[in-house]
Amino acid sequence: MSKTIWIVHQYASTPETGMGGRHYYLGSELAKQGYTVYLIASASNHLLRHPPEINTSYQIQTISNNFHFVWVKMPLYDNAHSKQRAINWFLFPLRIQKLAKAITQKPDAILSSSPSPFAFWGARRLANKYTARLIFEVRDIWPLTLTEIGGYSTRNPFIRLMQWTEDKAYYYSSSVVSNLPNSIEHMAQHGMDRKKFSWIPNGFSLDEVNKKTPLNLIACNQLPKNKFIVGYTGTIGIANALDNLLEAAYRLRDNAEISFVLVGDGKEKQTLQRKAQEMNLNNVFFIDPIPKIEIQSMLNLFDVCFIGWLDDPLYKFGIGANKIPEYLYSGKPIIHAYSGSDDPIKEAKAGIQVPANNPQQLVEAILKLYNMTSQERNIMGANGRKAALELYEYSQLSKKLADIAFR
Repeated sequence: MSKTIWIVHQYASTPETGMGGRHYYLGSELAKQGYTVYLIASASNHLLRHPPEINTSYQIQTISNNFHFVWVKMPLYDNAHSKQRAINWFLFPLRIQKLAKAITQKPDAILSSSPSPFAFWGARRLANKYTARLIFEVRDIWPLTLTEIGGYSTRNPFIRLMQWTEDKAYYYSSSVVSNLPNSIEHMAQHGMDRKKFSWIPNGFSLDEVNKKTPLNLIACNQLPKNKFIVGYTGTIGIANALDNLLEAAYRLRDNAEISFVLVGDGKEKQTLQRKAQEMNLNNVFFIDPIPKIEIQSMLNLFDVCFIGWLDDPLYKFGIGANKIPEYLYSGKPIIHAYSGSDDPIKEAKAGIQVPANNPQQLVEAILKLYNMTSQERNIMGANGRKAALELYEYSQLSKKLADIAFR
C-alpha cells in the first residue's frame, strides 16, 4: 500500500485557479512516484484568479490517480490587506481539523507550509490524531519578514503570538523544511534542533515548460519591437525593489535600443506606473500578469532577465523566489541586484550580480550585457539552464521531500 502525505498550504492553487506553484508540482511529482497526495488549501484567497465554486465544507478535486486537491470553504475577502484575510488565518486551522469527514485515506505524513504559521496548529492536531510524521515548512520567515520589511514592532501582541507559534512549530515538528538555504541559523536561534533541517528550493516543472505554450497575442502586442529588452516577471511589490530598475531606465533613456518590460501585478504597480509617467519614461512597458504556462514564452522574448531585492539584513538567510529557477531555465542572462548570502545566479555563473539599491551599477551591468556578443550572453544563459536542470527540477525535489516525509 502506498504512503500518503497531506500537504497543508492555505494559499495553494491549481494552474487553472491560480498559479499552480511549489506544492502543486511537488504533489504531482510525488503522485507519479506512487505516493498518494492530498493538497489542502483555502477556496477563498487573494492569490486565486479563478476561485473554485464550492457548496460544501470540503470539495475534493482529483488531479490524477494519486493526486487530490482539497478545497476548504472559507469566508471571502477582497484583497491581501483585508481584515478577513487575517481572520482566516485562525479559521483555516480550525476547519482542517475536521478533514476526516472528507478524506478517508489516513496520512503517514503531514506537511504544514508557512506563511501563515497558524495553520501549523491544525496540522499538528491532525498529525496527533493519525500518528503521522509532522513537517513544518518555512517559505517566508514570519514574523521576521513582517518586522524587518513590513515595519511591525516586535512588541505588537499579534507579532508576539506569531513568534510563539513559529517557535513551537520548530519544537513539535519531526522535520523542518525551507526554500531559504541559511534559514537554519534563524531557526536554531529559536530552539530548533539543527538535525531537523532540510533545504528544498523552489523549482520548476519540466513537463510544464516542455509544453511550450505560446504567449497570448494581447501580451505579445504590448512588447516593444526590435529592442534590447531587460525584463521582469512576477509580483510588483516593495520587496522586489523595482524602483531601482526604473531609475536605471531613466539613466538609459537616451539609448533608443534598450527597453524595460515589467510583467505582473502587485501593490506597487500603480505607484511605479505613475513614477514612470512623471519621469517621461518612454522606454518602460507594463504588461498585465500572464498565465504561468506562458512565462517561458515571455522570457524567450527578453534579452536579459532582472531580479531585484531590498538591501535588508533579512536576506542573510538566502532567497527562494519562484522566478529564480524559471529565469535560470530560460537560458537568458540574469542581472541580480542582491546583497544577501548564497546568490544562486552567481553560483551558476548565469549572469551579473550587482549590489541591491545601486542604480548606477545596475546601469553598468545592463550596458555590459548589451555590449556583449550574443555568444557571450548565450554562455551565461546555458550555465543557468544547466543549473536549473541539475538543482531545481521538481521531479528531483519531490524525491528529497519523500525521503524526509517517509524516512
